[in-house]
Amino acid sequence: MDNHGGWMETAFNTRDPVYLQVVRLFKERIVTGRLSAGEAIPSRREIASLLKMNPNTAQRAYKEMEEQGLIVTEGNSPSRITRDEEVLRHIRSELLGEAVRTFIGSIRNMKVPLTEIVELVKGEYEADVTGGRNNGGGDA
Repeated sequence: MDNHGGWMETAFNTRDPVYLQVVRLFKERIVTGRLSAGEAIPSRREIASLLKMNPNTAQRAYKEMEEQGLIVTEGNSPSRITRDEEVLRHIRSELLGEAVRTFIGSIRNMKVPLTEIVELVKGEYEADVTGGRNNGGGDA
């Protein structure tokens, strides 16, 4: 079944503004390699239709992504993912930092020594990378 590049499998939460969730979705797709630098992305109307959201929300998300340097739009050409390596590195660092902060917050009260945490994370990571774990896809 064609789901238009996986866009239609997206679900939004009710806590955060949808346009920010769309920005986050694009960042995650870039970091995981589902969108590449320079790749053309769906138009604002197309993404609104695919994600079943208001076209004004899609417009706001694209405006935010343009302001962050995440996408570039030139004239009437399709918007594209930036090729700016600094922006791409920043996106990766941002998402990785969020994941680490979430992890630390979830174990903070356990009072586990840092060396033990590092050892456990390293072991889990290596097991995942070598195929020793089935965690449902490996998208972190």
